[in-house]
Amino acid sequence: MKIAMIVALATLALTASGALADGGLDHTEEVGYRGWGPRVGLTLDPDQVHFGAHLDFGNFAQHVRFQPNIELGFGDHIKLVTVNFEAAYRFRENWDVWSPYLGGGLGVNFWSFDNGRGNGRGSASSTELGVNLLGGIEKGLSSGNRFFTEAKLGLVNESPDLKLTAGWTFYH
Repeated sequence: MKIAMIVALATLALTASGALADGGLDHTEEVGYRGWGPRVGLTLDPDQVHFGAHLDFGNFAQHVRFQPNIELGFGDHIKLVTVNFEAAYRFRENWDVWSPYLGGGLGVNFWSFDNGRGNGRGSASSTELGVNLLGGIEKGLSSGNRFFTEAKLGLVNESPDLKLTAGWTFYH
């Protein structure tokens, strides 16, 4: 578990340092709130449907975007609320084409377990720190907004094993 966390943090550090070495901040995009969007998908282990929202705070290094999100999952007698602090490296500059991205981050997972009896007995909750690795592909739309699909792997036992998500980002 500690090894997975170290690998994830090292990957993020290398991605950020590589982007900074390639030219520093992308001055065509300001750092700060740029937009928001909904997200929806499926979670495996636990088997759930999840939905949520994300914010786009722009690029803090060339091609590296900070995009925190919140996701609510339901199913498998578990309710899961996850707050993720994630960054992603986008491989292309052209928004009109499908562009892959890779990233990761830390998440805070709020678990609520129910034994399914409905009487409150056997229910429990916990709060755990998670580490995520993510990859996806996104495309700029003619409206100026973006559509994406994403896969997120939990690198520690405190995170869901896999999340498959689709979402949109609406810009102001």
